[in-house]
Amino acid sequence: MRPWNPDHWVPTFTAVWGAEALSLFGTQLVQFALVWWITKSTGSATVLAGATLVALFPQIAVAPLAGALVDRWDRRWVMIFSNAGIAVTTLLLALVFALGKVQIWHVYLAMLIRATGAAFRWPAMQASTAIMVPQRHLARVAGLNNSLFGLASIVSPPLGALLIELLTPRGVPAADIEAARQAIVPLLGVDFAAACLAIVPLLLVRIPLPQRSKVAAVRASILSDLRAGFRFVTGWRTLFAIVAAAAAITLFSNPAISLMPLLVTKHFHGGAIQLGGLQAAFGFGVVAGGVLLGIWGGFKKRMTTALLSLFLQGIGFAAVGLVPSSGFPMAVGALALVGLMNPICTGSLFAIVQSTVPHEMQGRVMSLLISLATAAAPIGLAAAGPIADRYGIGIWFLVAGIAMVAVAILAILTPAIRDVEARGAPAHIRTQAKDQQPAPHR
Repeated sequence: MRPWNPDHWVPTFTAVWGAEALSLFGTQLVQFALVWWITKSTGSATVLAGATLVALFPQIAVAPLAGALVDRWDRRWVMIFSNAGIAVTTLLLALVFALGKVQIWHVYLAMLIRATGAAFRWPAMQASTAIMVPQRHLARVAGLNNSLFGLASIVSPPLGALLIELLTPRGVPAADIEAARQAIVPLLGVDFAAACLAIVPLLLVRIPLPQRSKVAAVRASILSDLRAGFRFVTGWRTLFAIVAAAAAITLFSNPAISLMPLLVTKHFHGGAIQLGGLQAAFGFGVVAGGVLLGIWGGFKKRMTTALLSLFLQGIGFAAVGLVPSSGFPMAVGALALVGLMNPICTGSLFAIVQSTVPHEMQGRVMSLLISLATAAAPIGLAAAGPIADRYGIGIWFLVAGIAMVAVAILAILTPAIRDVEARGAPAHIRTQAKDQQPAPHR
């Protein structure tokens, strides 16, 4: 294994990025198949929202602890063990499906474990990116990194839909469910192989670690690391306001996304191919947006880029909610717009955080941001089923769009948020971060 060389960061980052791409491809393929199986097996908005809630739980409850541990551990090994855990879980789930013994709780448990692995892997990836990639390239790398998610969204859902559709006989509901179960087994096999292959590049590269202070090595503990990360986020009022705005958006957008399969079956009267088409349209948009941000880099003020793209995302979400049942192509176009703006918004925001938060705090702050922003999701998901059953699935898309537009307008009118990059973190917050660096894991 070669020692870390900051002048030749591209090969190392490419290897890590490639490992993430392999793992993500399998994850998206299985996620589509499991969600479609739940939709066909139950047809329940409540059960479908419950699956999303289970997958989100680690982001809320585990992510803060994961972030503190990521800052103490070798981030490369965190990603390796996360992928290994996901691979084992996928293999066991494939066995249950193959034996015909699968129950909803089996799928819920597998989603919970896989999401827990992702709760460790994602902060490790983001924190590693911040220290591997020069600051001037962070926005571009963030855009390209987001395009990875879009590419997986393009390839995985249509492929999963095609396989399920080919193996599912029409007109016999019981056989329909049974064929879907049988089709999922090879898809789980693909995910297992992808997770295993993703480990290989990580075994061959070296990822640099942030410097540890001797003071922190003596007095730091995991709980103190968590408290330090929380004080950093809450003590920086502008950052906390951004997190609160993200939570408000998540409150409405998460139920909309989780209920998309029922939007296809109940509103547009479609099947797996139509669901795959909607998700692929979103994926095409994400890839295009990621490539655009990667080439362009955004406006000089990254926050301007983030807020303008958030505004346009809101327009796309609202359009989906207003499309009639005969307007499926319009919904495809609206979701493509949402996908186009998504990586431009999130990539710009991540670049802002990566360039303003000290390296030794990256893991904790990143995971706390995700956790706090996602904390509102259970409220929306708990209400998703009853409200969707009474008012239709589209209401969630409409309300989510209105929330995004409102947040974008309010943020651009708030100087502290609009000029966050120029102002940076307050001096006392940066001093506190230096004094409370995490101790190395022993």
